[in-house]
Amino acid sequence: MTTSAIFTYHSLDESGSVISVCPDIFRRQMEALAASSVKVVPLAEILDHPSAIAITFDDAFGNLADHAVPVLASLSLPATIFAVSGYCGKRNQWPTQPAGIPDMPLLSWAALRDLPKEIALGAHTVTHPHLTALSEADMRREVLDSREEIEQRTGRPVTTFAYPYGTSDARTTALVRQHFAIGCGTRLNFTFVDADRAQLPRLDTFYLKSVRWFEQPLSLKTRAYLGLRRRLRELRGNQ
Repeated sequence: MTTSAIFTYHSLDESGSVISVCPDIFRRQMEALAASSVKVVPLAEILDHPSAIAITFDDAFGNLADHAVPVLASLSLPATIFAVSGYCGKRNQWPTQPAGIPDMPLLSWAALRDLPKEIALGAHTVTHPHLTALSEADMRREVLDSREEIEQRTGRPVTTFAYPYGTSDARTTALVRQHFAIGCGTRLNFTFVDADRAQLPRLDTFYLKSVRWFEQPLSLKTRAYLGLRRRLRELRGNQ
């Protein structure tokens, strides 16, 4: 079966945290990806292009303006940034933030509005909650109000969604399936042509620090390595 993949980044910084990738490593990863034979496509098109890659960033950290946007532009690589609408221009201090995550500024509305057209915006809820813990009304508000505010404040269409922490259930996926072209989770896996558009797995680049994985990102060796990582995560109860 044909395999594609969605890469996930969060922050590009030197802290060494579980959500961070060093800016220089990111640059070299993108250079390797651009030099490979694999096509990089917008996230919204990932299921329409066999053996392709899409690039995503969760939370819209401010450092993306300095370390991601110029690199992507220089290499003509598309990407999607998932913004937490209630925190744009603030810091990543939402109530569910785990301990050990660095406190950093997020992109402002003006910065999101001025991103190159090759970088799409996606919704990542209003306050970054665990959606499965919310009532039906609160869950709908988090998902739909996020898209509405991003569209209104930036003038950009929002057709993709990312579940905070990857948590979802039948209610959330049904809502995302109805209102978005693509929904992204956090299960560490490749994407297949018959995948559920409302619940696509992604590859967390925490496990892909070495540039060599980006030289042949869809190879059997890469798939075997990430398959092992996935099994270990699932044994620990992390999806």
